[in-house]
Amino acid sequence: MSAPAAVAGSDFRPRSVPLTTFGLALAVFMQVLDGTIANVSLPTIAGNLGVSTNQSAWVITTFSVSNAIALPLTGFLVKRFGQVKLFVWATLLFTFASLLCGLAHSLPQLVAFRAFQGLVAGPMIPTTQALMLSIYPPARRGFALSMIAMVTVVAPIAGPLLGGWITENYSWEWSFLINVPIGIFACSMVYAQMQGRPETTAKAKVDYVGLAALILGVGALQIVLDKGNDEDWFNSTFIVWMSVVAAFGILLFLIWELTEPNPIVNLRLFKHRNFAAGTLTLVLAYSAFFAVNVIVPQWLQRTLGYTAFWAGVAAAPMGIIPVLLTPFMGKYAPRFNMRMLVCMAFGILGCASFLRSQFFLGVDFEHIALIQLLQGLGLALFIMPINSILLSDLKPDEIAAGSGLSTFLRTLGASFAVSITSFLWERRAVQHHAQITESISVFDPAVRQQLRVLGQGDPQTGYQLLDRMIDSQAYQISFNDVAFALGWVYIAVIVLVWLAKPPFGPRPGGGASAGAKR
Repeated sequence: MSAPAAVAGSDFRPRSVPLTTFGLALAVFMQVLDGTIANVSLPTIAGNLGVSTNQSAWVITTFSVSNAIALPLTGFLVKRFGQVKLFVWATLLFTFASLLCGLAHSLPQLVAFRAFQGLVAGPMIPTTQALMLSIYPPARRGFALSMIAMVTVVAPIAGPLLGGWITENYSWEWSFLINVPIGIFACSMVYAQMQGRPETTAKAKVDYVGLAALILGVGALQIVLDKGNDEDWFNSTFIVWMSVVAAFGILLFLIWELTEPNPIVNLRLFKHRNFAAGTLTLVLAYSAFFAVNVIVPQWLQRTLGYTAFWAGVAAAPMGIIPVLLTPFMGKYAPRFNMRMLVCMAFGILGCASFLRSQFFLGVDFEHIALIQLLQGLGLALFIMPINSILLSDLKPDEIAAGSGLSTFLRTLGASFAVSITSFLWERRAVQHHAQITESISVFDPAVRQQLRVLGQGDPQTGYQLLDRMIDSQAYQISFNDVAFALGWVYIAVIVLVWLAKPPFGPRPGGGASAGAKR
């Protein structure tokens, strides 16, 4: 997997570097915002489109899978069309896809448009990073990268707040339609400033067999995870056949990519110890983190009765500490043992999950927000050190491919994690509902009396109210189960990070982000 070279067109300077920086940052903000703004709208989308909460999660997973599949094509597209043209067209198509999402009238339409949106979004962040680096001199490129990092941290804070406010005061469709003016403004500004930038293009080759196997295997596996519960898993012929297709596609992809001279995804990078350990750690930990980000807003609205806006407010504190610490992590983190920082981060993230597993229906807003704040501290200590570790033993000419491969797998893992977590939450809720009702009999005189009291004289009304109460309690217990399991995921991956060996600084001649040798 190749990424656009950061130095392409480095002698060119736009008429206004600040305006170009603003336009590029705005495009990144729009894409990252789109990944979180929909999370808080899922219960409303499910209700308006007449689907289950589990099915509404397809809005998230479809985008993530499509985005992951498109990422490996970035290098090919840059060589074929150039960085500026690719950025402009990707941003315009992303904007158009957002418009289609906002105009969707059914879940199949919305899922299809989200898939299209994910595909065209694939090259946006890598290309934006390359363009951002190219407009600054080498001494200022650290600032350029910090601007991108800051935007990617701020957007997840704004997403739940903005998504909740829009959903509550307008409609969920505007969570997507808001991208239209932002996208047009961003690409117009960048094109106006970067027009005339010299670029070399070529008819680059692409690994079509690897790409086809990737789409076949990953696409089929995502369908199995998304539809398995609705189709009763392997009692369904459709799920069985899709599982066979997924296994065949993934096996073909692995064999082909390991033998192809110019693979679309360079799996040979896993021969490097630190890259293998760091990437596996990143994928598992980030998947658990992303799953929490999706399930918490749904839990707040579905189980605790929060409005979309207040669910966003409760989730937003997660981004406060990363915003404050990000400027300092790049400067001071290399002074510490990177593995210790990552272990500290996982300990904090695990603690936050274990604390969530103690929640109950009467938990107050302050406790929810404080644990989100604690999770943000874990996130701030996690991303930069783990990236330094996984890039530390790559050769200078492997850095771009390694960064792209880890991003690809991280995005893919997050999508699968959302499907699995949503399924577990629904399935465990059904089991807990059945367990709770086992001890309640409508033929018990005491129960019938309580039903009359609950229904104000009408036992049927009382029974319906009781069933809703049991349902809420079942989903709460199920949420606790999922949070507890995710906590153990963080604890388990602590072992993996210690498989990496120092030094974690850059290799001679360039390379990974700086890290400390301990």
